[in-house]
Amino acid sequence: MECNSGKIEQAVKDWTIAASGGYYTAMHHVRKHFELGVISRESINSTLAAYNNSCVEMRSKARDDYIQVWMQQM
Repeated sequence: MECNSGKIEQAVKDWTIAASGGYYTAMHHVRKHFELGVISRESINSTLAAYNNSCVEMRSKARDDYIQVWMQQM
């Protein structure tokens, strides 16, 4: 909503926080705005590192098995 209201700086802050917590869609928005030149290389590097760390922490055998089953049903 921040982005749609023209508050790009606030939207980037929100996406960065969410991406750091492992939220894929937020990381996608961060990457997209990096490509548009809105976000610096340093900022996307630190956000990507936090995103990857969060994803590693959430990973488990049970979660991977569930995703595998879910993907087969699609």
